[in-house]
Amino acid sequence: MASLISSFHHNFTKPHTKSPKLSTFSVTLPTNFPLKNSPRTRLNCSKSSEEAQVSDQWLQRLPDKKKPLYSHSLPCIESWLKSLHFYQTKDDRALWFVQHPHWHAQLSLDLTDLYIRYLKSGPGILEKDVERRFSYALSREDIENAILGGP
Repeated sequence: MASLISSFHHNFTKPHTKSPKLSTFSVTLPTNFPLKNSPRTRLNCSKSSEEAQVSDQWLQRLPDKKKPLYSHSLPCIESWLKSLHFYQTKDDRALWFVQHPHWHAQLSLDLTDLYIRYLKSGPGILEKDVERRFSYALSREDIENAILGGP
């Protein structure tokens, strides 16, 4: 046993001057089905009727449009943004996008403010991205008018 430990210690604790060469290989994995004929179920990405009902339910609960945005619940704000044709990203739930014929924008819900960035890469004649910040103390109506007014 002592010789085994000594051998292990000698082989694995001494510094190596050369790294061992690794051989490369390729493997072809068998498939039961050709890709084009594989038994897949096509998923439609349309909004479910249940999801639409939930969104409508929150739209009905929206406070008066003259009330500050901070008096709105998050589900109400999300439903309001969806009604303005914004769509939410999957990676960052506080990030929204909208596309209008003359501009595209990215909206983000921060802790203290709502930010909108009109993107130069969209349609229109923007020389650079234009960012605006709105306090949640502003009314939903004022924020909506400012956002939809474009850059």
